[in-house]
Parts: sequence; C-alpha cells; structure tokens
Amino acid sequence: MPRILLVDNGSLRPQATLNLRRLAKALARATGEPVQAASLLHSHKIPAEQLEGESAVTLGPLAERLAAEGVTELVIVPFFFGPSQALTRYLPERLAQVQERYPNLGIKVTAPLVDTLTGLDLRLARLLADNVREVMARRKMSERQPPTVVLVDHGSPVPEVAAVRNYVAGQLGVLLADEVGCVTYASMERRDGDAYRFNEPLLADLLASKVLAGREVILAMLFLSPGRHAGEGGDIAEICEQAMAASPGLRVATTRLVGEHAGILEILASRVAQGRSGEALLVELPAMGKATRPR
Repeated sequence: MPRILLVDNGSLRPQATLNLRRLAKALARATGEPVQAASLLHSHKIPAEQLEGESAVTLGPLAERLAAEGVTELVIVPFFFGPSQALTRYLPERLAQVQERYPNLGIKVTAPLVDTLTGLDLRLARLLADNVREVMARRKMSERQPPTVVLVDHGSPVPEVAAVRNYVAGQLGVLLADEVGCVTYASMERRDGDAYRFNEPLLADLLASKVLAGREVILAMLFLSPGRHAGEGGDIAEICEQAMAASPGLRVATTRLVGEHAGILEILASRVAQGRSGEALLVELPAMGKATRPR
C-alpha cells in the first residue's frame, strides 16, 4: 500500500505547519488512509515547543526514513495552487536523490489544487465565492454599493502559476457576477524587471488607484495557511492598513484563507484517488529512479 504525504512549501511560522497537520488528519479521516504532513523546506527550523512538542519534518528526510522502513511507493499530494518550480524542479530533483539510495521506491506526485488540463473544475472557485459571501454577510454589504473583489496571491516568478490565479479569478467572476461590482486580481509582490511584469497589478498599486477610492473592497485570499504574508499581522494586512490610511474612504476586508475552508478536503481527497490510480500526475518517478513527466 502506498504511503500518502500531504506536502506544502514550508514556512518558519508554526501556524502553517499546524494547519498542514490539521488537514492531513482530516484527509486521513476522509479517505480512510493514513496521511502524513511534510514540507519541502524551512519548517524543520521551527522549535518543537511551538508545534505542540512535535518537530516538523521535511520531505527529503521523511521519504528516506519511510524507504528505509520498507515503503516502496509514495503518493505525494501537493498543497500548492499551481505548478511552481518547487514542484516541477526542486521536488523531483530532491526525490531522485532519495531514489539513488533506495531504487525500489516509486513516487507519484499528483496535480496541485488547480489542474487546468483535466476538464472544468469549479470547486476552488466555489470555495472562494463562499469566503467572499461570508464577508459580505458579516459586513452587510448587500445594503450598500456592491463590493469590488480582488483575488490576491503572493506573486510568482513562474508565468504558469500567475496564469492559474488569473484562471481562477475568471471562474470567481462568473460565480459572483450578480452579487458584486466586479472581480479582478493582484499580486502581493513581484520580482524586479520586465520579465516579471505578468504579476501586475501589485495589490498596493491597485488599492491606491483612483477607481477604488471610496469603495468597499474584499480581498479573496488565494493563500493556503497563515504565515508571514497572510493572516493576522501579515504583509497583506500591512498593505491594507497603509492603503486605507492613504485613502480614508477606502474600506478593505479580507476573507479567510483557502486552507481554512472545509471544502478544500474534497479537492485533496480527489488528488489522493488520482495518485493511487496513476491518473493526471504532475510528476512520476518510477522505481529504479527513471523519471518521467506524463504531462
């Protein structure tokens, strides 16, 4: 039987690791199979006392330990929105190193949360729409001018990841068409240089624009777990505070994070099923270390 791993990029904030563990346990209950949480990087540096006494683990050492215990197949479910370089480059390179020591280990990496190649899937957009409606109800926005919704993510050096954000923004716009003023998108930050202009507009610039002056804005948070950028006291909160201070009529509210919505489990459970069946894989590293990318 394959061992299932739920894997995120990793964070130095304990809240991110605790959220990943919570979801791994919930996914295990949903699928009836054990699921372990692991990060690609960073999380192992968090003191254990900040993680309920249990140190975080990173994928490479965990895969080696499982292989040494006799596990011969891993199904890795990425807790990522799109095909970041962490998934398409770092992860297969790191796991190929593990296979050099344990050539009988086969590894399947499922598609991330958004897969644009296997047909229309509105589940993530519906989840985001739920989050937006939750804010609208709490702030009684239906009684005033319909809000502008901004789907905001971190920003990425990979055009394919930015394209995923824009793709989901289009879906969200359709789902909320009769309820909000408009749906657009922004990046929290971007690298310097024209090569990364695909991340525009930046959130700070969008909130400072004249067209949003005096408006109600809801940030639909395309973030998975609380950390340095999202959540209380994060970079997004600071950007919003500065924008509202500079434009007193502007009112900005943020939704909860994607990974805090119960609906994320349905998507993750479907990725587990795909990993077990070998369908729609992002990366496959068969036993004996020969790597293939079926897509």
